[in-house]
Amino acid sequence: MGCEAVPGAVRAGSAVQVDEDAGRSGTPSPPDRGAAAPLGAIPTGQGTNFSVFSKHATGIELLLFDRAEDAGPARVIRLDPSTHRTYHYWHVFLPGVTAGQIYGYRAEGPWDPANGLRFDRDKLLLDPYGRAVVVPDRYSRDDIRKPGDDCGAAMKSVVVDPGSYDWEGDAPLRRSSAQTIVYEMHVRGFTRHPSSGVGGKTRGTFAGLIEKIPYLQKLGVTAVELLPVFQFDAQDCPPGKVNYWGYAPVSFFAPHAAYSSRSDPLGPLDEFRDMVKALHRGGIEVILDVVFNHTAEGDHNGPTLCFRGLDNPTYYLLEDDRSRYANYTGTGNTLNANHPVVRRMIVDSLRYWVETMHVDGFRFDLASVLSRDTSGHPIPNAPILWDIETEPALAGTKLIAEAWDAAGLYQVGSFVGDSWKEWNGRFRDDVRAFFRGEPGSVTQIADRILGSPEIYGHEEREAEQSVNFVTCHDGFTLNDVVSYDRKHNEANGEDNRDGADDNRSWNCGVEGPTDDPAIERLRNRQVKNLLTVTMLSLGVPMITMGDEARRTQSGNNNAYCQDNETSWFDWTLVETHADVHRFVTVLNTRRSLRDRMYERVPLRQLLRKAKITWHGVTPEQPDWSRDSHSIAVEAKVEQGRLRIYLILNAYWKPLRFELPPANDGRVGPWRQWIDTSLDPPCDIVDWSLAPTLSELSYLVEARSVVVLIHDADEPTQLS
Repeated sequence: MGCEAVPGAVRAGSAVQVDEDAGRSGTPSPPDRGAAAPLGAIPTGQGTNFSVFSKHATGIELLLFDRAEDAGPARVIRLDPSTHRTYHYWHVFLPGVTAGQIYGYRAEGPWDPANGLRFDRDKLLLDPYGRAVVVPDRYSRDDIRKPGDDCGAAMKSVVVDPGSYDWEGDAPLRRSSAQTIVYEMHVRGFTRHPSSGVGGKTRGTFAGLIEKIPYLQKLGVTAVELLPVFQFDAQDCPPGKVNYWGYAPVSFFAPHAAYSSRSDPLGPLDEFRDMVKALHRGGIEVILDVVFNHTAEGDHNGPTLCFRGLDNPTYYLLEDDRSRYANYTGTGNTLNANHPVVRRMIVDSLRYWVETMHVDGFRFDLASVLSRDTSGHPIPNAPILWDIETEPALAGTKLIAEAWDAAGLYQVGSFVGDSWKEWNGRFRDDVRAFFRGEPGSVTQIADRILGSPEIYGHEEREAEQSVNFVTCHDGFTLNDVVSYDRKHNEANGEDNRDGADDNRSWNCGVEGPTDDPAIERLRNRQVKNLLTVTMLSLGVPMITMGDEARRTQSGNNNAYCQDNETSWFDWTLVETHADVHRFVTVLNTRRSLRDRMYERVPLRQLLRKAKITWHGVTPEQPDWSRDSHSIAVEAKVEQGRLRIYLILNAYWKPLRFELPPANDGRVGPWRQWIDTSLDPPCDIVDWSLAPTLSELSYLVEARSVVVLIHDADEPTQLS
């Protein structure tokens, strides 16, 4: 037997195919045929239309619940294929049903895993287009996997009226990419720590993030990139752990209920929109980290939550052995993203989050998976990627690809499309390698500083195609990059086997925390070096939550299951490392004023306009040898009104750099804006207050970065 109705409710399984008692005294009005479009549960003034896709089901039932915890439905509506099915869409209109109604489906059909079919009438299924999800307190991933009725423990969908919210004139900000600074953050981890100063009820929620908007404004970031906020299964992780990051989606339309401070079914939806509206008022865009490459249903041993039970071969890539799932994601399954039905769902989801939820952009997790066909082979022009790019409702929306997958497909520099931006993983690796003193790293960092023309120059795209970062959620924090030589993931319970082994990190002489003031000064300098290059390189800069205050994960470079102080932002660090925080703030202030005139100018054309010149310790004599650990670059920007001289010294000794003339061949006043070897506040100063140099050379200390500037309107004599 499947889920049973609670006592007194209309039961399924009678001779009729919709509840025959509907409309009699004391019973609901009878269902109508309904319509195939739009998909999902869409309320009108008279009731709600339900529509769901299933090609292979022989029967569909719609179950209505009074509460998330109910062990059985209050009403069951069995859909008659001859009346309530159009093509492969099952639909029904229920008079009187309004927003807030909890519901789910169950699907009948063959249990035939050898042919990819996994119908199980005992399993309550989420609506793939459900706009909200409730999770019972007794939800158990392990119990859902077991045979039998799971109504009381299963997640359930909620009817939502998308137009009921008052946006008060809000709209996506459409900020220029040339003036964008991305702050990658975790909604829960941002305010969950007791030191956040956020009240207990709102710590770790969308509402808690709203309270910290003034901090983000002062820091100077212009966009937050939120780790997954689609409803996910927090139990999709090793026993005794919690899926903290959220890369385990069960719904592509519903905000994660646990990130809301409200307990009502529609609370997460409204609280998310409150957050977006508040961030926009603060001048900050909202970018969502979206996971369209897999779901939380896992491999063939995983639970049936939604897609598997509705139409397994439509939604997933299957192996030649149809009972097994293709796994290009490292999570057990791979979404069949280029199937027409799944393509439509993905685009509909993105359009919903832009049009109804007002988000400004998306970062696509393991985006290269989306370029695989139904057999798993990479295809040059994947339909889903072009669907996304050419969707009019997404025009102007920021689209960022993590251009690789877990099966070895690496497309940094070759990702399809005209407007996709890419996480530049080679920027991360090459900048880390240079500052830890690896031989042969000068040529690579030189290319990364200039927007990676080696990678992107052939495409005649703008510099902002490259999203530059040194850290992200996946890997060491910035503090740990300069504090650990190797990962320390023992707390994850996998004997330190998980997480990347190649981290390009250097502990500066001691593994982990130290009281040695010399090592701490060096680490501080290295942090500032990495931040400076990230912010000043051509491209879109991204920093990770807490890096501005040297947040540490104690060497854990895969903290996906650590919902504790390992991952949370300890706000006491803002004061402890106030010099680093101030350094980032001043950097961001200047970066956000970047001239927009070069936006959408092809990268190589921009570099020609900037008149790039490379130098070594002697002007115009750069050392490109394998043993070189220093380089300097000069650029004219803002139509030649401003000259910038960037010196990178990763050598373990000071080097004196001779300076070229700063103005039209005459000796001119270079001014010192940044020197990471100096104590604050001299390490970075207000741009307008940068002191004028009194010499024609500059001693650059070991392992440090110096930035000199010259404004064309300044006097040309030394002072």
